[in-house]
Amino acid sequence: MTTYTVVSGDTMWHIARMHGIGLNELLAANPQITNSSLIFPGQIINIPSTNTSTYTVMKGDTMWHIARMHGIGLNDLIAANPQITNSSLIFPGQIINIPNATTTPDIPSVPGTPNVPSSPNDIRILETEVISLVNAERSKAGKAALVENNELSNVARAKSKDFINNNYFAHNSPTYGTPFNMLKSFGINFSAAAENIASGQKTAADAMNSWMSSSGHRENILGSTYNQIGVGVARDNNGNLYWTQMFIKSP
Repeated sequence: MTTYTVVSGDTMWHIARMHGIGLNELLAANPQITNSSLIFPGQIINIPSTNTSTYTVMKGDTMWHIARMHGIGLNDLIAANPQITNSSLIFPGQIINIPNATTTPDIPSVPGTPNVPSSPNDIRILETEVISLVNAERSKAGKAALVENNELSNVARAKSKDFINNNYFAHNSPTYGTPFNMLKSFGINFSAAAENIASGQKTAADAMNSWMSSSGHRENILGSTYNQIGVGVARDNNGNLYWTQMFIKSP
C-alpha cells in the first residue's frame, strides 16, 4: 500500500481514478475518513495495491463486454483506465488495465446499454460523488465545504423517488408540496433552503455539469448562504436516474 497527499480540488473519486482503483476500494483503505465528501489539502490517503493485469482490445470489444469477460464491474474497469477519456470509443490493439475483481459486476439489464447503478450501494456511491464534486467546485471558488446532513439526504432521496412514483419532474411535488413544505414535513429545521433537480444524466459528473451550466443551480452550489447539503438519487425501471440536491442553512 502506498500513500497520497491531498491537494486543493481533490475528491476521493478523482484520487481513485488517478490511481486506477475503484472508489469503494479507496474508501475501504481509509477507514479514518468518516466523511468521504470532506477531505483537505495535506491529508494523507492510503492507496491500496491494484495488482492489475492487462488485456488487448479485439475487434468488436466494448468496455462492457471486457468487464463481463473478466468478472468485474464496468465502473471499476473505467476507473482503472483513466487514460481512456471516452469509454464508448476503444480500438483493436489498445491495452486495457484489468483490476482484480473486488466488487460485484454492475451489469446493465440490456447488453450494450450504458451502465447504470442497480443496487443501493451503487446509488449511495453516486450521491457521495455528487457531494464530493460540489465541495471540489466550492474549494476552487474559495468557499467552505458543505457538510452532508444525512436526514437531508433522506429527504432528497424521497424527492427523487417521488418523481418516479408520481410521474412528474418539478420542484413542487404532488405528494409533499413545495421543497420548503417537504423539508418541514420531514422535520428538517432550516433558516434558508434551496433545491436543485436533474433527470436522465448517467453519472454524477454529468449531473454536476448540467447544474454548473445553469446560473441559478450554480449559485445554489457555490453560494455562501448554505452550510449543509443532502443528495438523493433514484433509478426507475428503465434505468433512468433522477437527481436531487437540497441545501439548507441550519438555524
